[in-house]
Amino acid sequence: VQLQASGGGLVQAGGSLRLSCTASGRTASVSQMGWFRQASGKEREFVIGMDWQSISTYYPASVKGRFTISRDNDKSTMYLQMNGLEAADTAVYYCAAGLSTTGLPMVTVGSVDFWGKGTQVTVSS
Repeated sequence: VQLQASGGGLVQAGGSLRLSCTASGRTASVSQMGWFRQASGKEREFVIGMDWQSISTYYPASVKGRFTISRDNDKSTMYLQMNGLEAADTAVYYCAAGLSTTGLPMVTVGSVDFWGKGTQVTVSS
């Protein structure tokens, strides 16, 4: 599975950005997709995810009400809509795909099977 992310950029605090992630290859095996981010000097952390079959979503409290994950009907593109951006959201954002058949959410770096190249999101305060 190959993942290509795009859509990062510079935005003022309170603004919005939408990231896209296009998946190609053996996508029929994908069970979970989502986004992680890594701020400078920090570990990569889970942002938001989606069960690729049920379309149920999951996310931490830090992004609730601000970030939304969605996908195209053909399951080839995933989106991350980010509203109410804060300086703390500044990071490199990575799209991720998992193949696990357990049904468990993909919330740890170790649960990711494929990574896209990151896209920088910078929020100015």
